Amino acid sequence: MSVDALLDRVAARSRGEPALIGPDATIDGTALVQAVEHLAAALARSGGRTVATLLDNGPAWIVADLAALRAGVVHVPLPAFFTSAQRVHAMAAAGVDAILAPVPIAGFEPRACAVAGTALQLGIRSAAPATMPEGTAKVTFTSGTTGAPKGVCLSSATMLAVARSLADAMAPLAIERHLVALPLPVLLENLAGVYAPLWHGSGIVVPPLRVVGVTGSSAFDPATLDATVQRERANSVITLPQMLRAWTAWRLAAAATSADALRFVAVGGAAVGRALIGQARAAGLPAYEGYGLSEAASVQTLNLPGADRPGSVGRALSHARIRVAADSEIEIAGTPMLGYVGDPRRRDEWWPTGDLGEIDADGFVHVRGRKKHVLITGFGRNVSPEWVETAMRSSPPIAQAVIFGDGAPALTAVLWPARADVSDAVLDAAVAAANAELPDYARVAHWVRAMVAFAPDAGTCTANGRPLRDAIEHIHAAALAAAQTREFDVVQ
Repeated sequence: MSVDALLDRVAARSRGEPALIGPDATIDGTALVQAVEHLAAALARSGGRTVATLLDNGPAWIVADLAALRAGVVHVPLPAFFTSAQRVHAMAAAGVDAILAPVPIAGFEPRACAVAGTALQLGIRSAAPATMPEGTAKVTFTSGTTGAPKGVCLSSATMLAVARSLADAMAPLAIERHLVALPLPVLLENLAGVYAPLWHGSGIVVPPLRVVGVTGSSAFDPATLDATVQRERANSVITLPQMLRAWTAWRLAAAATSADALRFVAVGGAAVGRALIGQARAAGLPAYEGYGLSEAASVQTLNLPGADRPGSVGRALSHARIRVAADSEIEIAGTPMLGYVGDPRRRDEWWPTGDLGEIDADGFVHVRGRKKHVLITGFGRNVSPEWVETAMRSSPPIAQAVIFGDGAPALTAVLWPARADVSDAVLDAAVAAANAELPDYARVAHWVRAMVAFAPDAGTCTANGRPLRDAIEHIHAAALAAAQTREFDVVQ
C-alpha cells in the first residue's frame, strides 16, 4: 500500500459517508482528500523538509499527518506528554524547520493556516538538516524514558504495510466506527487507529483528548471514556494497560451496562496479563492483547476473536516474522525501521527486541519480561520482574508494582494502590494472594508504599506505563534498603 493508494481508497468512499468525525464537523472521503492535497501543497511551498506537529487530537492532526506523507515531507509528531526540554531536543535532533501548532511557536516565523476547518499556525525557521536514513517519512520518538528520547525513522511503505496487515486481520469484525482514545503521536494509534481504519473504510471518531477522559500527561477518567464510547457507538478503541485497568474497575464498581456497539478493545504498550483480560471481559469490555515496538513500526502480534489466547500477546500478523533466539530473546523481521536520527546505519534483517519469551505450538507469542531487567537473587535464582509485577497487578487493590531484589535474599516491591484510600492491610492481603500463585523464589517478601504518583510527569513511568526503574529505585532507596535489611518472612 502506498499513500496514493490509501488516498484513492478514501476518495472512492460514497459521498457523504463519514471518514473523520470531529467535535464540530464530519468530513467525508472526498473532503478529506481535498484537505490533504491543499495542505500538502502548502507544505511544499513552505520549503520545509521536516515538519513537526504540536496538536491535540482532532481531524486537523490526521490531515497534517497524511499531507506530510503526500508531500514527501518528514513528519515529527510531538507528544503533549513530552517536557519542553524533550520537545526542544526532538526538534533539534530531527532538524525540524516547520511546525504546525494552534499558536505561534517561539523561534518560528508564523503563517496563518487553516486545516480541516481549524485555524493553525504554520511556523517556519532555518534549521540544519538532520542525519537520517534516506526514505524517512516519519520520526517517532520513544516514550520519553530519558531526557533525550531516540528518534526512530520509518518509511511510508513500512508503516502502511503494518496498517494494511491490521486492516486485513480485523476485517471480519466489520468495524464501522473507531474511537481514537490515545494521543495520535503514539505510533500505535496512528497506524492501528488511523491508517488501518481508513484503508478498511471505517469512520474515525477523533475528539480532543479531554473528551475521552485524558488530560495532561497521565490523568485519565474512565467514566468519561465510557460515556464517549456509548455516545459515539464506537465499535473499537485502543487503550494502554493502565487505562484498561481503570476502565475495568470503574465499570465493575458502577455495574455499568454493556456497551452493545463495542466489538474490540485493543490493549498494548506494556505487559497486560491474563487476569486483567479476564476482568475486562467480565466488565463487558472485549479486550484483546497485542505486542509491538516502534523499531518495527508498532504492532507485530495480536489476539483476535477466534484466534485468542489470554496471557499471550497473540499470533504474528501477516507482515511480521518472529523467532526466539537461543537465549530466549524475541527477534522480529518484516517491517524494520530505517535507523535512528543521527545514526542512519543499516540494520540486520532480524531485530533483537530485548524482550524474553517463547512461541507455543499454536504460534501464540508469550512475552516473559525484559532481558536487561532479569534479577539474580542472593540464592542464584533468575527472576523476571515483569512476571512478578503482572502477578501483583492481578490483585485489584494494586494498580502498579515495581520489583527489586538483584543480589538480595528475597524480592521487595514498590506498590501504587488502585485508590488512595486502600489501606496497608488490604495491600498486604493482595500481596499475599499474588504470592500464593508464584514459586517461593519469586514471591515478594516485603513491600513499600509509593511516595510519588506513578505518572510520566512524576518521572516514574513512560507514557505507555512502563516503569522507570532507576528513578523509582532512587526515590525509594532508603525505604527499600530498610526493607532489605529486615529478616524476610517469605510467604510459603
